[in-house]
Amino acid sequence: MINLDSIVALSTPQGIGAIGVIRLSGSHAIEIVGKHLTKGVEKLNANTVHFSSFKIDDIVLDEVVATIFKSPKSYTGEDIVELSFHGSSYILNQALNALIASGAILAAPGEFTQRAFLNGKLDLSQAEAVADLIASESQAEHRLAMHQMRGGFSKEIAILREELIHFASLIELELDFSEEDVEFANRVQLVALIEKILGFISRLVDSFRYGNAMKNGVPVAIIGKPNAGKSTLLNLLLNEDRAIVSDIAGTTRDAIEDIAVINGIRYRFIDTAGIRETEDTIEAMGVKKSLERMKSASIVIYLYDTRESREDHKKVLADLITQIDSLQAVVIAVGNKSDLATTPPAGSLIEGIKEIFVSAKTGNGMEQLNEALKEAMHIGNLGTGDIVITNARHVQALKATQAALNNSLEGIETGISGDLVAADIRQALHHLGSITGEISTDDLLGNIFGKFCIGK
Repeated sequence: MINLDSIVALSTPQGIGAIGVIRLSGSHAIEIVGKHLTKGVEKLNANTVHFSSFKIDDIVLDEVVATIFKSPKSYTGEDIVELSFHGSSYILNQALNALIASGAILAAPGEFTQRAFLNGKLDLSQAEAVADLIASESQAEHRLAMHQMRGGFSKEIAILREELIHFASLIELELDFSEEDVEFANRVQLVALIEKILGFISRLVDSFRYGNAMKNGVPVAIIGKPNAGKSTLLNLLLNEDRAIVSDIAGTTRDAIEDIAVINGIRYRFIDTAGIRETEDTIEAMGVKKSLERMKSASIVIYLYDTRESREDHKKVLADLITQIDSLQAVVIAVGNKSDLATTPPAGSLIEGIKEIFVSAKTGNGMEQLNEALKEAMHIGNLGTGDIVITNARHVQALKATQAALNNSLEGIETGISGDLVAADIRQALHHLGSITGEISTDDLLGNIFGKFCIGK
């Protein structure tokens, strides 16, 4: 953290006629800006916008719009002035140099949000959500980041900590009366609370698979025999000719990956080499890679030619499902080339596996496939109040909390002394507090905010 009074950040303009913004925050922000505006900003009211001229040594550089925010009602909790210039790099550089000469310093990455955290305007999980919001590239990512930034996750963590603190304080009180052998903390109620918290944390940890996929793009592996139309389907999903399409079996010899946003969700589609026995060394390596990529996918599309024997495909799919089951991936069976099939396929390929018929060549059935992809990630079941974990740091803290609470449960069941139970609960409180920043270190803060962009 920079221990100076005012910081300044530059937002680079984009395009012709764009607006460039310079933002200052700190106890001397208004004073520094006042040295350069023809309108006296010191006397201006908070939360107001004003037109003025920006001058350097009595020479007008530009006409600007100045927005005034005064502590504590601002993003950082400090005085803030935002100056909107015409989007000239010359103007912005001249203004920036003038403000620095008047006492401002350049902001470090994420410093505005870090100051907001240190001044109690945001907790740490909300601050991290700001970075996620900036990086969001789909409706689903935006939705998750907004929910966390508004404090939904933080409120739940605060409730859990408050309940645990209550029992921890009662156990600590027992230690002061150890000679009287009294029990202030009802162990039955404490066990019930810990079990309730463990159940809640378990659901949060489980949600990370979904949240991480939403944040980084849902990995979807397209698996099938050679010439099933995998590359054609990939090109259709991406709406571009990304993969080479050929009637020659074994054309795709390495995984091809690209990203597409469908129904507000970002997917990472992976076109893999056709699965078959082959004596071609290069193709065999591709088949091996296909199976490896499948195991890292959240969704597996098994693509097959509807004109071929369903019994053969049942066996292949059943074998793939055996490998996929332990990995919790969702499998969708997709019958391709349905426009060429003489009769509609009868019966389900595998019971319990969703099956869709498409033509990757004509595009028929793609709406149903897109909807199945959305359903596979349970988007429709996600309520506005549901909490989904997207941050690996939060998962690590939750797992550490689980371990500490399990230790306390085991201690209560075996009848260990109250001070040891209290120590486990304090450890759980520590890990929960690290999520929201009630417990933090300079190294942790530097690592989190160092990943932000300049000016935020």
